[in-house]
Amino acid sequence: MDLRTTRTIRSAIEIRAPIETVWQVLTDLRAYPAWNPHLRRVRGRLREGGSLTLRSEPPDGRPIVLRAKIIRLDPPHELRWRAVFLAGRLFSGEHGFRLEEIGPERVRFVQDETFSGLLVPLYSRLRLAATRRGFQRTNEALRERAEHLAAQPA
Repeated sequence: MDLRTTRTIRSAIEIRAPIETVWQVLTDLRAYPAWNPHLRRVRGRLREGGSLTLRSEPPDGRPIVLRAKIIRLDPPHELRWRAVFLAGRLFSGEHGFRLEEIGPERVRFVQDETFSGLLVPLYSRLRLAATRRGFQRTNEALRERAEHLAAQPA
């Protein structure tokens, strides 16, 4: 068993849409149930220091509800939050969404999470692969939704 108490996963995708459109989809929390296959519900106000309640449903994994604090909000480039499960020394995660403009109406979307704490080895064994798949599915769904919106007449 891997006994590391810190693990980071990353997933990236290119989206053919203006950065503002991708940001709009990403920050429309009420619409998450309509398109996001991993974060099925996110409630709260988007502001630095604000609190969020998240319902994560990774593929083939059990749903979990987390409370998070927004630690960075830099529209339209970055959104980061930190969630603690039980206690910070046991398990916490810092989740980030980053948008990089790579050309006219082209964005590189990067999603990452760093898990830390004494329960990380257990989490890695039980849920890490499903979380990775959830990130990939979210990225693809975000691309599909943003590209669809970008293709609509103004």
